[in-house]
Amino acid sequence: MTSRDPVAGSPRHDTDLVSSEFDIVQPFQLDSASFRGRLVRLGPGLDEIVTRHAYPAQVQPLLAETILLAATLASAVKYEGIFTLQTKGDGPVAYTVSDVTSVGDMRGYARFDADRLAEQMSHKGFKADLGSLLGSGYVAFTVDQGEHTERYQGIVELRGDTMAEATRHYFRQSEQMATSIKSFVGQDKDGKWVGGAIMLQALPPETAGIAADHIQGSREEDWNRANALLDTVTAAELLDDDLPANDLLYRLFHEENPRIYDRTALRPGCRCSRERVETVLASLNRAELDDLRVDGAVQVTCEFCNTTYSFNDADLDKVYGGGF
Repeated sequence: MTSRDPVAGSPRHDTDLVSSEFDIVQPFQLDSASFRGRLVRLGPGLDEIVTRHAYPAQVQPLLAETILLAATLASAVKYEGIFTLQTKGDGPVAYTVSDVTSVGDMRGYARFDADRLAEQMSHKGFKADLGSLLGSGYVAFTVDQGEHTERYQGIVELRGDTMAEATRHYFRQSEQMATSIKSFVGQDKDGKWVGGAIMLQALPPETAGIAADHIQGSREEDWNRANALLDTVTAAELLDDDLPANDLLYRLFHEENPRIYDRTALRPGCRCSRERVETVLASLNRAELDDLRVDGAVQVTCEFCNTTYSFNDADLDKVYGGGF
């Protein structure tokens, strides 16, 4: 792993052809000024992750946006492993986390204090924004490519009312290449969670092969123009399953000569397994497992996918080799 921040790394030019308009990453480039971008749309996969737990109505959109932005940021990173976006604060929502593997498996969850959340909501003028839910804290971006590699992590103070604003603050503070993100999450007519985001980044001039006079002259104007166009996108457009992603990109940026690359698929995917749980249990003293017993069996529930693994005494004998 190089010391260069992978969030600002080179785009991946994947070759997988995906026809769906949701749960996809659509890479593109604006050839007029060599700005690269990602359009991410989440649908059934996002809804499956968010609805696996009985989250309060105020927590669901926060988690949905965390998952959406994790997928968006991960799509711009060249890595083999796991990209994680996490927030942590001192508010009624302790943290949200979502990670995306390099093959497109997504998962996420939120931890919250129901009593504190109810008390917060009772305040006059309560608004379910980032500050009210998470309080003071930080947002962290992590790229983990496994053992024998250097793990990258970037951390910045939580700022703004939304996760998108917190993410933009990260790029401003970390001296990254210019980056803009427009994102929306919501529920469709059937009450299913959907999300859409577009991220634009200005490629380094040496990478883009831009002449020095262009860098000094109109490049800033090009960036401002591209952002003005990005700002016109609406939630209805980003979340419309009848509007193909490529049609939306052309509608927004047709004057900038958009170049469309092959899209890739995203899907819900948890990495928990019975074998992994057994490994964790084996690291504990068997006598300490009594607090995990339900109806006589030790039960362990994955925080991400809500799958419960049950171990009776015979199962535990196998885990511990018959001993304590």
